[in-house]
Amino acid sequence: MLRLLRPHPAALIETDREKSLVIADPHLGWELTLYDKGIYVPSQTSKLLKKLTALLLKYRPDTLLILGDVKYTVVTAEPGEWRDIPEFFTQLKNYVSTIAIVRGNHDANLEPLLPEDIQLLPATGTIIGDVGLCHGHKWPSPTLLQCKTLIMGHIHPVVVFRDPSGFKIIKQVWVKAKCHTEELATVLLRKHGIKVEGTAEDTVKKHYNFALRTKQIFLMPSFNDFLGGRPVNEKAQRKGQTLGMIGPVFRSKVVDLDNAEIYLLDGTYLGTLSQLRRL
Repeated sequence: MLRLLRPHPAALIETDREKSLVIADPHLGWELTLYDKGIYVPSQTSKLLKKLTALLLKYRPDTLLILGDVKYTVVTAEPGEWRDIPEFFTQLKNYVSTIAIVRGNHDANLEPLLPEDIQLLPATGTIIGDVGLCHGHKWPSPTLLQCKTLIMGHIHPVVVFRDPSGFKIIKQVWVKAKCHTEELATVLLRKHGIKVEGTAEDTVKKHYNFALRTKQIFLMPSFNDFLGGRPVNEKAQRKGQTLGMIGPVFRSKVVDLDNAEIYLLDGTYLGTLSQLRRL
């Protein structure tokens, strides 16, 4: 069972065997990059730790899964990250028995910053119960298509509204979209070097021995609300594109973005993406 933990940018997945808390894109150390520009912002790591431990205490999961981008620097690590990230995970281990990270595009050379018993999973994703999860900067594994629901991070979705005076309102959101399962399967098979023989359904059955089941994709907001996000309701310069939709799955035509449902963190339904683009 999948639950979105209103009003938090987090989800809970419960199976017969375990309970998993899921967050995405904490980007620890983001504020450190502002120092070179002369902008001083105190470290936000302790605030994120407090917010996360409160959720761990409330829901008592067996596992904490982070969908990528633990740190902000892409390849290297800033001195502040060397200080904050090991301490962050050391503290988390007091509240949850298992911590796993799906690698994101900001997580190169993350291993030296992690305690030894933190699991680092591939960017192609993982499965918990009937939910497939990945960061979203790379194509997920075709094995995730045995799940009814996929969850991705990476985009940090927000909506932006402007009033007649020019004031902007920016809110974090969840994006829920239907996917064209056969088309998604065809793309994933080809991206992973598997020739489609007959239908995508037949090919998946032959190579992976399961039937296609994916019906919907959730785009997860960033756990770090200080970071901001990408306005999914603003159009790009090219017709038919959406400014905020990065990552191969959402840039492709295998997801029904026009009819994607947009929800605030408290569960308020704002409308479809095509409706919000017109505002």
